[in-house]
Amino acid sequence: MSDPIYTPPEVWAFDAENGGRFASINRPTAGARETKELPVGEHDFQLYSLATPNGVKASVMFEELLEAGHAGAEYDAWTVDISEGGQFGSGFVDLNPNSKIPTLLDRSGQEPVRVFESGAILMHLAEMFGAFLPTDHTRAEVLSWLFWQVGSAPFIGGGFGHFYAYAPEKYEYPINRYAMETKRLFDVADQRLAQSEYLGGKDYTIADIATWPWLSPFVVGGIYGEARTFLSIHEYTHVERWAKQIGERPAVRRGRIVNKAWGEEDEQLLERHSASDFEGKTF
Repeated sequence: MSDPIYTPPEVWAFDAENGGRFASINRPTAGARETKELPVGEHDFQLYSLATPNGVKASVMFEELLEAGHAGAEYDAWTVDISEGGQFGSGFVDLNPNSKIPTLLDRSGQEPVRVFESGAILMHLAEMFGAFLPTDHTRAEVLSWLFWQVGSAPFIGGGFGHFYAYAPEKYEYPINRYAMETKRLFDVADQRLAQSEYLGGKDYTIADIATWPWLSPFVVGGIYGEARTFLSIHEYTHVERWAKQIGERPAVRRGRIVNKAWGEEDEQLLERHSASDFEGKTF
């Protein structure tokens, strides 16, 4: 079945009616759309996020650091409602000119430091606390897999996820294009995990923390509707082993519900300010 033929105009022009599910917030411009300050808690680290795959990376990292005994990693986590344009408030844009979650404000030093982009947040915290990023010859391997994930996410989310689950109409070519690429990426990970316990080698690192929130939902069937069946995710047995192993880590189980604003109420944690906030929650 052929998709309708589209002939691009000589000069592209923005049409708000063509934004599909995200028409109310998508624009071809950057910058703040309203004056709105961000809330600030008592801890050195202020995380502004949502429990999307990219957002979960940051909250899992903080919980892993705390689990490992790094008391200085206590943090406040604030939910940013990206469906309502919360990422375009002036306070958020001051921290992240790209208006994406997660975004971190680090007040642990003499001067506040903003850190945006999930991979940068993981590296910043790993280097600050000396955890989950080796300093020996395996460091390059870990960083290679970290940046592999960061570079791959747009193909899975904005590519496959968008055209398969979110686009107002389903077209064969883009779905096939990004389904093929998503399966290729799963195969890359599967072949690597057939050789080693974790992506970077024998140890759990920020490469795994970055990749798990993207691949695990396909394994358990919690992302993009019937994507697990459509992509035959059961074929990637080494990814499945790895995803389930990581999913049982206490810090991962906590981190994945931080800033979660959907699902059962006892699985949501809109704000996180201390370990006691997890009491009564299912994670």
